[in-house]
Amino acid sequence: MDGVGVDYLADERKKAQFDVHDMKIVWAGSRHAFEVSDRMARLVASDPAFRKDNRAMLSRKELFKNTLRKAAYAWKCIIELRLTEEEASRLRSYVDEPAFTDLHWGMFVPAIKGQGTDEQQQKWLPLAYKMQIIGCYAQTELGHGSNVQGLETTATFDPQTDEFIIHSPTLTSSKWWPGGLGKASTHAIVYARLITNGQYHGVHGFIVQLRSLEDHSPLPGITVGDIGMKFGNGAYNTMDNGVLRFDHVRIPRNQMLMRVSQVTREGKVVQSNVPRQLVYGTMVYVRQTIVSDASSALSRAVCIATRYSAVRRQFGSQNDGPETQVIDYKTQQNRLFPLLASAYAFRFVGEWLKWLYTDVTQRLQANDFSTLPEAHACTAGLKSLTTTATADGIEECRKLCGGHGYLCSSGLPELFAVYVPACTYEGDNIVLLLQVARFLMKTVSQLGSGRMPVGTTAYMGRAEHLLQCRCDVQRAEDWLNPAAILEAFEARATRMSVACAKNLSKFTNPEEGFAELAADLVEASLAHCQLIVVSKFIEKLQQDIPGRGVKQVLRNLCNIYALHLLHKHLGDFVSTGCITSKQASLANEQLRSLYSQVRPDAIALVDAFNYTDHYLGSVLGRYDGNVYPHLDEEAWKDPLNDSVVPDGYHEYIRPLLKQQLRTAKL
Repeated sequence: MDGVGVDYLADERKKAQFDVHDMKIVWAGSRHAFEVSDRMARLVASDPAFRKDNRAMLSRKELFKNTLRKAAYAWKCIIELRLTEEEASRLRSYVDEPAFTDLHWGMFVPAIKGQGTDEQQQKWLPLAYKMQIIGCYAQTELGHGSNVQGLETTATFDPQTDEFIIHSPTLTSSKWWPGGLGKASTHAIVYARLITNGQYHGVHGFIVQLRSLEDHSPLPGITVGDIGMKFGNGAYNTMDNGVLRFDHVRIPRNQMLMRVSQVTREGKVVQSNVPRQLVYGTMVYVRQTIVSDASSALSRAVCIATRYSAVRRQFGSQNDGPETQVIDYKTQQNRLFPLLASAYAFRFVGEWLKWLYTDVTQRLQANDFSTLPEAHACTAGLKSLTTTATADGIEECRKLCGGHGYLCSSGLPELFAVYVPACTYEGDNIVLLLQVARFLMKTVSQLGSGRMPVGTTAYMGRAEHLLQCRCDVQRAEDWLNPAAILEAFEARATRMSVACAKNLSKFTNPEEGFAELAADLVEASLAHCQLIVVSKFIEKLQQDIPGRGVKQVLRNLCNIYALHLLHKHLGDFVSTGCITSKQASLANEQLRSLYSQVRPDAIALVDAFNYTDHYLGSVLGRYDGNVYPHLDEEAWKDPLNDSVVPDGYHEYIRPLLKQQLRTAKL
């Protein structure tokens, strides 16, 4: 093949104004994290057992069996190489295929850790850690997702036998969607309405065995299967999302997760001395991983689009010279560079959330719940903001790659299809923003009471100033001052929240007001969450960041992220009086200048993600930029090209051409 061994992006790499290796360490979080990540990525990329370029061609059955093979093989590697928990987790992420193991490690194990008693953990965790049982998390039902209190599955205590009877009373009470449930899991944590002595005691989790550990057949009273094909080719169809119904299935009393509430032998419900709020710790953890995953998915799409934009040339040829690189068009930069900046912004806010999780956990252990409502609102809002922006961003990257972005071999359609459910799972993104809004309204209502807001809402303690301050930007470069950016975002968020609170106070029934003003409340929440991301990026830049030119290029990205948001939500900033229309046009002028400054660094900035070609899974995003020969090579691999004359020619095309359709056997 022509061009083998040539780096078509070498000239682009020479333009970099910073040390790429140092940026790789900043992106990874530490030198140690970089080394582990790099080692695991190469391990997966070099092993043909993890090949994934044929996923879009496989039938559902072949696809699923192939996923089972990879999951088993990955486990074998983890055992044989004696990988640490950190290494194993990185290895699984680089295998890059949604599988039942994601739910086993990501939901089943943390739920037992977070909600099981010490005895329950001692019994179930060793089995789960060795994968002698495979678990899933069965909460969502056909009729209820976001409204967990509306779940219909019942768990009725039978004092005669000291058992719970798990039952699905209606079609809509069928568990529907849990990953790993359809075909792989042997056990599930089932969320059901607890009923003892005829009384309802809220929704609780129960460990229920679903399948025989001998032959994997469903146990008596259990109907279980897969819910069918989902959006996209390959993509999330490697996962066996399941349907599950119970017909009076009995389980021992000690299989209710009892760290917070217990049911006694007599059927009394008693609260343990462990605070209920501990459950929130798990939620903060799960949402923190979702934010980190958002930065990974968005950075992959941006890497593909940036490299291809530098390879692709179109128009602008002077005297038969080369045409213009697509990345040099301002329209391309205006769409692409804010996404590049967002990937870094989400990375750093994800890092901060890791710190927040540790902080919350330590406080919970010390019985300090003061920061919990704020941490809960903050993680809910950031999950919503980052997943929506990432899903939209991946699709924008596909469009930035023109027609070829629509090919499966570009890697973008599958990346989008795999990613997009993140906007719904672990909390629908609009529902989550409404939860944030409730917290913001409560914070605003307490402003006069002397209770100072904490954490990410601390800025509201300066509401008096923020409601009347005027932005003092006079020249375009004034927008490079982090204090000016921060104050504009704080003033916007405060004014939008306060305006909502004022409008709410006009309603005699607050709930009615909340429902009526929901769209405005969502916008106020978004403004608050965008402020968090901007402020955490600015805080990151106040740290010591070693490496030639690294801090300056990150500063450029931070300014692009903030000023692009300001431009996109100009209506908010101007209508609330935070900035003038003149200052808005100065911000736009500064943004154009920032695009020119980041342009030479673009390829190096995506190289810093350190993704192997295997992980990217994209002909357009190849490290060497040798796109066209490989696009052609991929095309000829399609099964349609196995024969020159297509199947069906004699039955359908020939009769059409020969005008013999009447006599053809259609």
